[in-house]
Amino acid sequence: MDRVYIGELRAHIGDRVTIRGWVHNKRSSGKIRFLLVRDGTGVVQSVLSKGNAPDELFQLFDELTQESSLAVRGTVRADERAPGGVELTIEEIQLLQLAQDYPITPKEHGIEFLMDLRHLWLRSSKQHAILRIRHEVIRAIREFFDGRGFTLVDAPIFTPAACEGTTTLFETEYFDLGKAYLTQSGQLYAEAAAMALGKVYCFGPTFRAEKSKTRRHLTEFWMVEPEVAFNDLNDDMDLAEAFVEHIVGSVLGNRAAELKALERDTRLLENVKRPFPRISYGEAVEILHKNALPFEWGNDLGGTDETVVSQQFDRPVMVHRYPAKMKAFYMKRDPANPDLALAVDVLAPEGYGEIIGGSQREDDYETLLRRLEENGLPREPFEWYLDLRRYGSVPHAGFGLGLERTVAWICGLDHIRQTIPFPRTIYRLRP
Repeated sequence: MDRVYIGELRAHIGDRVTIRGWVHNKRSSGKIRFLLVRDGTGVVQSVLSKGNAPDELFQLFDELTQESSLAVRGTVRADERAPGGVELTIEEIQLLQLAQDYPITPKEHGIEFLMDLRHLWLRSSKQHAILRIRHEVIRAIREFFDGRGFTLVDAPIFTPAACEGTTTLFETEYFDLGKAYLTQSGQLYAEAAAMALGKVYCFGPTFRAEKSKTRRHLTEFWMVEPEVAFNDLNDDMDLAEAFVEHIVGSVLGNRAAELKALERDTRLLENVKRPFPRISYGEAVEILHKNALPFEWGNDLGGTDETVVSQQFDRPVMVHRYPAKMKAFYMKRDPANPDLALAVDVLAPEGYGEIIGGSQREDDYETLLRRLEENGLPREPFEWYLDLRRYGSVPHAGFGLGLERTVAWICGLDHIRQTIPFPRTIYRLRP
């Protein structure tokens, strides 16, 4: 009898099989015992009936505890009322380890208690669903870029200088070479790769030492960053909206069961179709003023501001041409108004805020050098970056999509910390 994964049982109706997993739950009804077993691919209801199984099996059933590990041998039969549409008639149970006093019981627990036990909380059905959706988003990201001729280029995690401002750097000593920093973004390296390969993306962990306590922030998060030579801001926005549409469509098409487990209302997700509305920063400010928010032109959009703006639309909205003073040194100014940067943010609906930030990059050597000086950044660590403007500079653009914010939005979660297996925040370094 071959080992079979629970997710494959529909293909084995009538077969005698062995499954291996953990006790998810159990219950009794008269002469029948129901054992719910999970193995990571699904949950199956396994059935013991008096008269069809030896008494020793019933005694073992009574001893089983939540999260005990075991192997179950039996015959698969169809039953549409059961989880997964199949049941297993138990013939034999082999106990591998009896779990004692499993701390997460089927009752309400506080979030801090669950986060302290994150290594065990991952076993719950809703956490399963979130991580499977995260996996689907990652798969869709790679599928999108790989299918469009992009080349994956891995950016370093240790960097010699800031990319997104010097106030949110994690600093460390790097052997005898002085200070190094955990990367805030792979963008600058993606720009170098785009000058070699045309269309590239990097995808990996990034770090921000930002003392933020909001539900949208982590200190360690994953970001995917495409960069395309010869693209301008409009090309960048076209790519971003096609990208978001593809991700959401993939989750709707392939993870309906997980969305249902999370009780996610998918109607707004089904609206995520191109074209997305595009408004200028100035138009966003007008929306805020019309909604009686005391917003001052020149400030960055905060969480409440993004929520109010996004509530005006039934799909993600793209806000472009922000005041240049609030944006990073590498963003190109708008030729029609040098006070504005050729930047864009994509705001997710339902109050989830910015999931993409991008821009057309400054491609002129002298201008970029002046921007470094204006931002008080040392020239020496950026000499290699300036080389990109010395040798065959071209217009180019890209953006970064935050994986965890995107997963939080798609799953409809209240807090970003559940979107990553082991979150790092200003208050959490364990487990």
